[in-house]
Amino acid sequence: MRELLRSTDPTIIAFATALLDGEGIEVFDLDVHMSILDGSLGILPRRLMVRDADLFMARSVLRDNGIPTGLD
Repeated sequence: MRELLRSTDPTIIAFATALLDGEGIEVFDLDVHMSILDGSLGILPRRLMVRDADLFMARSVLRDNGIPTGLD
């Protein structure tokens, strides 16, 4: 598994997940429940992970839809 995206914005995470699901790319969302530790302030980023084999295609899908991964 490789990290594809890291963000504190839940709308970006949801949009990216929907785009990748539409392309048939499985996504694993890490750090979903970390808001418990930061008091639900949203300061700890969530991460989207994909299989190594899907990383190139997943980055292309996000880039084509204007979602910067910042991990290139």
